Amino acid sequence: MLPAVARGHRGWFHPCARLSVRMSSTGIDRKGILAERVAVVTGSTSGIGFAIARRLAQDGAHVVISSRKQQNVDRAAAQLQREGLSVAGIVCHVGKAEDRERLVATALEHCGGIDFLVCCAGVNSLVGSTLGTSEQIWDKILNVNVKSPALLLSQLLPYMEKRKGAVTLVSSVAAYFPRMELGVYNVSKTALLALTRTPALELAPKDIRVNCLVPGVIKTDFSKVRVRHPRRNSGSRRGGEDEAAGGVAAYGGLPHLNMLVSTTMLVPSGQAAGKEAVPLGSGGRVLLVCCYI
Repeated sequence: MLPAVARGHRGWFHPCARLSVRMSSTGIDRKGILAERVAVVTGSTSGIGFAIARRLAQDGAHVVISSRKQQNVDRAAAQLQREGLSVAGIVCHVGKAEDRERLVATALEHCGGIDFLVCCAGVNSLVGSTLGTSEQIWDKILNVNVKSPALLLSQLLPYMEKRKGAVTLVSSVAAYFPRMELGVYNVSKTALLALTRTPALELAPKDIRVNCLVPGVIKTDFSKVRVRHPRRNSGSRRGGEDEAAGGVAAYGGLPHLNMLVSTTMLVPSGQAAGKEAVPLGSGGRVLLVCCYI
């Protein structure tokens, strides 16, 4: 049976069940490694965001999912709740200040606190050149892809400080291997790498980790343009699965990994393999920046 549904400011809000367990395949309740933790995941009603939300909930966390459209929130929340997971859903356009404020207030009201923030919401309003893009499109893409994660984190920070939480920003392989037809989107996803490293230094003394997930070509609706036009000599047209991104994101939130102040983790998509790691000092702990391609 689905949990009761409460009426929110806009549309229906599916509240977190006050659970500390998850259902195993045998139907027996058991604690997960993220039991009693609360995660807010933006852009999480489909694709990578949905996979991340599901994995965090499977590991025991209470998860608040969100996206711009009510019907998508309803569908995703109902699907995860049918799986016995503690999931809430609310409409949120991350580019709108009032929606971000409502997301934070609702999560606190229904779940009591916030441990993890995963910023997966993103937009690419144009498939075209960077220099041919209008100022309006520049503003829209940077507002959603870069500004909104920073502003949402600043709103959540007072509550995450109390629980020594973790942040995961979802970038893209386009940050390392830009494609001409993705224009401003490439720029915005590259900016997220700096938005990971700089706050990681600022928040390390508060015991808040900031990680960056860099998916390769994952088979989602958002990546259809990339898959239709694969990079020449990339070695593969094969896209990865969104479940892989979910597992890596959950790894970044594990409480016993508090020595990793910041990690950039690329989820491969079958392309040629290589890796680069640069350890840096940060407040007596390790700031590790990794790229797996």
